[in-house]
Amino acid sequence: MKIKSLIIIATVFFGFSSCSDFLDTAPYHQVGPTNMWTTENLTDQGVNGVYANLRNWGIYGTGNGSGAAGVGANANTNMNNGMGQWCYDVAGPLGQTHNSLDFLFGNLTPGSGTVDNIWRRLYEGVHRANDAIENIPRSPCSEAKKARLIAEVKFLRAFHYFRLNELWQGVPYYDKPVLEVEATKGQETAEFIWGKIIEDLSDCIAEEHLPNNDFANGRIHKGAAYALRGKVYMHQGQWQKAIDDFEKLSGMGFGLFNGDYKALFTEANERCREMIFSVQNIELQYYGSCAQFYLGTRASQGGCWGDHYVTPYAVDLYENSDGTTFNWDDYIPEYSSLPVGDRQVFFLRDTVDVNGIAFYPPAVPAKDPAKNGADSIPPSPISSAVKARLDGLSAAARALYLPYGNEARIRTAFDARDPRLEKNVITAYAKYVGVRSSPNEAYTHTRRWPFVGNFSLPAVHLNMGGDIQTDRAAEFLYLYRKFVTEGWDPSPTFSRDRGKIDDPIIRYADVLLMWAEALVELGKPLEAMDKVADVRTRAGITTDAANFADAETARKYVRDERRREMLGEGGSYFDELRWGTLKETKYYAGASTKQMWGIAGGGAAYQWPYSYSLDKFVWPIPRSEVERNPNLQRTLGWTY
Repeated sequence: MKIKSLIIIATVFFGFSSCSDFLDTAPYHQVGPTNMWTTENLTDQGVNGVYANLRNWGIYGTGNGSGAAGVGANANTNMNNGMGQWCYDVAGPLGQTHNSLDFLFGNLTPGSGTVDNIWRRLYEGVHRANDAIENIPRSPCSEAKKARLIAEVKFLRAFHYFRLNELWQGVPYYDKPVLEVEATKGQETAEFIWGKIIEDLSDCIAEEHLPNNDFANGRIHKGAAYALRGKVYMHQGQWQKAIDDFEKLSGMGFGLFNGDYKALFTEANERCREMIFSVQNIELQYYGSCAQFYLGTRASQGGCWGDHYVTPYAVDLYENSDGTTFNWDDYIPEYSSLPVGDRQVFFLRDTVDVNGIAFYPPAVPAKDPAKNGADSIPPSPISSAVKARLDGLSAAARALYLPYGNEARIRTAFDARDPRLEKNVITAYAKYVGVRSSPNEAYTHTRRWPFVGNFSLPAVHLNMGGDIQTDRAAEFLYLYRKFVTEGWDPSPTFSRDRGKIDDPIIRYADVLLMWAEALVELGKPLEAMDKVADVRTRAGITTDAANFADAETARKYVRDERRREMLGEGGSYFDELRWGTLKETKYYAGASTKQMWGIAGGGAAYQWPYSYSLDKFVWPIPRSEVERNPNLQRTLGWTY
């Protein structure tokens, strides 16, 4: 039985009780604190309850409702104020949203629910871990098992402190269970917390009863401890120590998945040799991923929202398949010569087919009274929609529109690119296998612009399929494909808020790219190229040595490669925090949602909410915690 199932048993049937009420944000009251660790079975459930808190760090959160009525409010709260997509790629340079997310639109304050919830949920994980570490020694398990469980829980404590320190750069440190009224420590320095995390991870690595890997069940292992400790060393700038840890992983059975990049992100391969540490999901209420719901489309099964989008910046980072830099002008010579708004002309759909026949003509011509009842064929709805767009462009731009061939021309800019692009993103005029009803079945849709809809198609045009619809149908935005279910799933348990694919937190490609980053910082760009090439070769794309000619060029290239390889996996935001580049990549002048050709979408502009530093973003200690605990210092740059 996978640990994802064990966690469900632990939290649904047994719960997780402790000897305190410290940050008790979930109903763990089924088993009394004096009984929790008295049997081997209860000890297992207690440890699984520590694992269960990772659900707060699933990349796409978990739905708190069932069906449309429950998901709308509850899942949205989890996503925007919980531990999900709000602080992942949407907040980094690669993603965008129209949602009123505090940290994007300048509304983040020490009193924001987002700040308070993240703090409390992370410390809930710390507390559960401390409770387990304190009580496992008195359980009736064998000494070997107790040692293994304590090592697993120390990793989980380290991971929660890792996230706390990434966001707050110094927090209070607790390594024993405490009551909430006893939680009155002040902040330690960031370096102190990094040191404590390293201590826990080093204990895991030294524990002989902790296995090197656990591909069967997905429990914590030494490989995960080495990988996370290497990440800590990256934060500290201890490049060689990070490399030393990363080097250990291949000898423990980890490596790149030997298969198609898209296949890596499927349930069949979620326990493959590339996956080092994941948050596990199952197709069950409260225990699934919301990726389908928030990254899907109205063409997806369940009629998903599709709230989160990929920025044109991210798409344009994907190179040509020969490894050369992508440039729109190489495919459409007039592209850069037009003002940004006029570039929409290249993204407009065809209005006629190869024979000059208008798409979607009415099935029965209308009678025109002005012509004494003679047939009058009104314009195609597609032609009308395109004309409305063309009317808003300059004469120079309108002259570049092709009634037939416009779609094929824009596709040339995507078809000869890094293969990962189409596997991560639904681009302009790309196909997506969604669903249709009556009968319920898989159905191929196309990302067209402007969105017109699905019509009863004349036989000559039946091969066109329908348009992909999102909740922002008035804008042409890049859509996520990674983690979104395609086709029709007949399972009665299927739900748009119960994705069953695990959320990878650390995988081997991530490790290789951090390894390359460390080598660059050590002045070894050509060795860094070898690591990057491993990742790119698996994807089917070449690596140009010119991108590693010097440290600055190599540094930028390695970072961009992370953005390409890891798109949609939650690392972008934390990478930008670590690099100190969040403001320049996310909050530049004019930053907002962008349509495919770079013009602003309908959402508000992004606003940098932090006044203390121009580059390094530090989250504010929650106002509620400052008011409760007199030893906490207010974070500089925030108004309390």
